[in-house]
Amino acid sequence: MMGKTVSSEENGKLTKWLKSKRHEKGHTMRSLAQVLGTPHSFIGKIENQERRLDVIEFLRYCEALEVDPYEGLHLLKDEQ
Repeated sequence: MMGKTVSSEENGKLTKWLKSKRHEKGHTMRSLAQVLGTPHSFIGKIENQERRLDVIEFLRYCEALEVDPYEGLHLLKDEQ
């Protein structure tokens, strides 16, 4: 049985990866939120693991950061 994924180790790795990519690309939470058309609190909730991304949101997030979503998915898959 699967528990809540928002606090899972895998979600932690993914959000850490997204945050590091945001920093690498020179985005603040506010600037990334502006690109995504969301409130900056959305980014904060993702990075603090208060909210998880669904698949479509993940793809849009990666697109906004101009990163390959497969890189993030491989990070999770390769550790299993």
